[in-house]
Amino acid sequence: MKQKIIVTGGCGYIGSHTVVELITHNFEVVILDDLSNSNIKTLDRIAKITGIRPIFEQLDLKNSEQTKAVFQKHKDTAAVVHFAAYKAVAESVQNPVMYYKNNFFSLLNTLEAQLEQGINNFIFSSSATVYGEPKKLPITEENQVQRPFSPYGNTKKIAEEILEDMVKAHQDFSTISLRYFNPIGAHLSGNLGELPNGIPNNLMPYITQTAAGIRKELQVFGNDYDTKDGTAIRDYIHVVDLADAHVKTVKRLLNKKQEKSLEIFNLGTGNGYTVLEVIQSFEKITKKPLNYKIVSRRAGDVPALYASTELAKEKLNWETQLNIDDMVASSWKWEENLKNEKN
Repeated sequence: MKQKIIVTGGCGYIGSHTVVELITHNFEVVILDDLSNSNIKTLDRIAKITGIRPIFEQLDLKNSEQTKAVFQKHKDTAAVVHFAAYKAVAESVQNPVMYYKNNFFSLLNTLEAQLEQGINNFIFSSSATVYGEPKKLPITEENQVQRPFSPYGNTKKIAEEILEDMVKAHQDFSTISLRYFNPIGAHLSGNLGELPNGIPNNLMPYITQTAAGIRKELQVFGNDYDTKDGTAIRDYIHVVDLADAHVKTVKRLLNKKQEKSLEIFNLGTGNGYTVLEVIQSFEKITKKPLNYKIVSRRAGDVPALYASTELAKEKLNWETQLNIDDMVASSWKWEENLKNEKN
């Protein structure tokens, strides 16, 4: 019998790549998604890569009754991987109520519904934004969590506090929170990648859409940071490596390898790249010059974030396999495939 995994937000960017890896590792996957920031065609893309179409339930996790009904239907689930959340830093600064409402209600309803069905394994999609502006680099899991600069980041910080309370209240409940750094890249087949609705909030789809002529220019937010070229440093991680970490995390939970009921792991490469270095890698790999313009800093951004990944290496037996050029090349392959689909 295949073990069943519920993936909330499984049609989204990281969620869909994780679904592919879970199916590849012989899990049965149920995707819960409201398609508010994702696309139903993602199911076809997953099926094209894996040969298996995951079970799909369209619902709004903010609706408690809908959520309970779906979990009742899939009460034989072994674990839940929770991606469903809004995730744009700038948008959250402009509309905090929308972010708090969506990200907390969807989390709380999921937790309540799974507990009712005795589903006690939970993996949370967290973020390096919980570290705020770190006092020291690289960032380890021991770095103090600070009030993040954006409501988006704050939803992740408070969600982790909710999970702390959950494991105290429910002895059988086990959870792992994965703090991502900056996921970019696409599936190496070119058949699955980041597909933002409207104007992208993240760097890589903005780069590829600019190169493809969809966007007029790429805006680089700030060149006056205290970094080697003045642009912000981030720890960019290939989404396929990130998805692999989720599979290893699911197995850690199901095989009862946890050392405490709430564990936290950083997921990054351990290397920081500036925005200009990513642009230079793209121009080198694709031989395409990018039209970009330096503009003022963006609210909620910090100068530098990059991870120490030693704990994930030791406990999850995981480390990244793909480098910045792989990230760029796969992103461009995905963008070109999208363009061909439309033509």
